[in-house]
Amino acid sequence: MDGVLNILKPPGMTSSNVVSDLRRLCGEKRVGHTGTLDPGAAGVLPVCLGKATRLFDYLLEKDKSYRAEITFGAATDTLDAYGKVLFREPSQVNKADFLRVLPRFVGELEQVPPLYSALKQNGKKLYELARAGQEDEDARLKKRRTVRIYSIDYVAQTGEQSFLFDVTCSRGTYIRTLCEQIASSLGCCAYLSFLLRTRSGGFAIEQALTIAEAAAAAEQGILERCLVPMDAAVGFLPRAGVDAGALRLVQNGNPIPLGALVERPAGTGCPCRVYCGEVFAGIGTLDEEFLRMKAVLCR
Repeated sequence: MDGVLNILKPPGMTSSNVVSDLRRLCGEKRVGHTGTLDPGAAGVLPVCLGKATRLFDYLLEKDKSYRAEITFGAATDTLDAYGKVLFREPSQVNKADFLRVLPRFVGELEQVPPLYSALKQNGKKLYELARAGQEDEDARLKKRRTVRIYSIDYVAQTGEQSFLFDVTCSRGTYIRTLCEQIASSLGCCAYLSFLLRTRSGGFAIEQALTIAEAAAAAEQGILERCLVPMDAAVGFLPRAGVDAGALRLVQNGNPIPLGALVERPAGTGCPCRVYCGEVFAGIGTLDEEFLRMKAVLCR
């Protein structure tokens, strides 16, 4: 079973739990998600099965979209609603204040990963170190990263000090940290009180399956029909065509001279989908002389 399942992860379930459930449902050992979604969050979690696990690197880099709720007046150790409240303070943020600061966060933004995150330090996840009281603040600060916010839009006021907003951002953006940064710009504290991932790359929430729906499909023997084909999952990559007679060469990972291509994308150095006739062969890159296979998926 080779392809990608667009799963709607419920709140309270870890991304690893989703992988374990699908591994059991489909009887496939090679299963992995394309980017952790916090246990308390819900939304789109693309999961690769079989040969599609070789597409991780290409799917991980894609942009994400979220609907989030920020609540002012309290700070938690996890920066979300599932953590321990560190302190509370009076807050008088209104809609005009919130709208005024949002444009400041469009563009490049520096973030330090939250203390409770899945990033690793010396082989252990940060949240494991934090729970054990072994966190190293200096080491965490060294993991500072630059992310990009493409858009951030006000949706509604949901409570006296709570606001809903939509954000589209680059891979690696922490919405919990973004809420903390928004609050800091207003001179107060806040936490992420709700998070829904609505899109991950080309996978949208409208087409996502719940675990229960995936289980029902597996019981009926039709789970494979729910898979997004491997070439469709990376449909954002340009296409390169090789004569069908060269399939064996491609399967063996041999470089293909550019002159032998029947369809060639513009430029060099970027990954592309490689087809031998109508067979999706995998992912390759072009240099000045050859098409070189990076992931062979037609063996």
